[in-house]
Amino acid sequence: MSKDFRIEVDSLGEVRVPDEAYYGAQTQRAVENFPISGLKAYPELVRAYVLIKKAAALTNKELELLDVDIADAIVSAADEALERKYDNQFVVDVFQAGAGTSFNMNTNEVLANRAIKILGGKRGDYSIVHPNDHVNMAQSTNDTFPTAMRLAALFKMPRLESALERTISLCGGKAEEFRSVLKSGRTHLQDAAPITIGLEFGGYRDSLRKDLLRLTASASKLRELNIGGTAVGTGLNAHPEYTDKVVRQLSALTGIELKRAGNLVEIMQSMADFSEFVAAIRVLAIDLARFANDLRLISSGPTTGLNEINLPPVQPGSSMMPGKVNPVICECLNMICYQVIGCATTVDCAAAAGQLELNVMMPVIAWNLLHSEHILTTGLEMLSERCLEGITANPERCREYFENSMGLATALSPVIGYAVAARIVQRAISESRSIKEIVIEEGLIDEQSWNSLFDSMK
Repeated sequence: MSKDFRIEVDSLGEVRVPDEAYYGAQTQRAVENFPISGLKAYPELVRAYVLIKKAAALTNKELELLDVDIADAIVSAADEALERKYDNQFVVDVFQAGAGTSFNMNTNEVLANRAIKILGGKRGDYSIVHPNDHVNMAQSTNDTFPTAMRLAALFKMPRLESALERTISLCGGKAEEFRSVLKSGRTHLQDAAPITIGLEFGGYRDSLRKDLLRLTASASKLRELNIGGTAVGTGLNAHPEYTDKVVRQLSALTGIELKRAGNLVEIMQSMADFSEFVAAIRVLAIDLARFANDLRLISSGPTTGLNEINLPPVQPGSSMMPGKVNPVICECLNMICYQVIGCATTVDCAAAAGQLELNVMMPVIAWNLLHSEHILTTGLEMLSERCLEGITANPERCREYFENSMGLATALSPVIGYAVAARIVQRAISESRSIKEIVIEEGLIDEQSWNSLFDSMK
């Protein structure tokens, strides 16, 4: 029986690495050092990192710094990794060594060992292709990890934008569908001036439109890369033409219009672009949580709550109470939003923890940022498909609330005066009658004039 491990040597000594693993000694040390959460990098971060290594190999080959055969083998290994053939080889926990060195070396080792195999060698024979000297040529964790973070966040944006756009569109459709459904408005959870369900959904639509604009504006700043800054932003060990060329390679490989940062030192020190982006995500989560709470409230009942709208029933709501159906989609969305707010707080705290030339908290920033994008995207897709599309209104219930609302006095105030309107409200409450009945009874307004007060709202 053959042994199930191989011996590799790094600067600290010998390490036993699983024989069939494409990763190497430094990755194995990270696996042993950080058995923290069981969480692994999002596929978008893996993809971004592999693309950076591919772009670097192509650039260093063009600059005649990297042997053609080695460069081509690294590119071939990267292409295979981009086909997700080696996802199980990216094994470092998201909570790891500062700055992401462990993940960078995980990528370097996987591509180096696969390139070695392509060239006919055995895993671990780094005399053929070396993780540091060849795969990591002209690079540092300190410029590749933040570049990968930026690319990964951008990779997730199209699906998030699409999900949000669909939610906005459905809210707009409901705004039109319910534009004539008059109801009582509520402020302080008390009767207020009348409104329509359509106007409420129009408000949700336009609030989410603003969120989309904030997201796209903040995401645009992530297109500015610090690749080529190497260790501290000075470009040490990189060819003078490397940065511009590798950025052009990445633009071509990703299909995203990217550019080099104006100040490679500044962009390495500061995580402000990520804080700004996650702030836009946080605001979206806040708006969505408010929206979900409103849907839960106005659909409450069905017999003892507001019951102004019906949410689609998607599953039984109780293990004990027969026939109960809960607003589970909105409840789930609330939980997602609160998690996103927590992730955003983590990003901000970690961004503030930068020291001198580097922020070593990048791995936790990366995971929380990508996790926020991911769960908000799937949450929006869930909301649209399983809730918004099937919402219906209860016009009769809304009309009943509208006609009995004390808030109708607000519309009468310019006609009969504030003091008289206040008296009518008190009489309506004490006699358990509607405001409409009393003002018509007292001859303050006729039926036709009453109706015209509210027709303009429909």
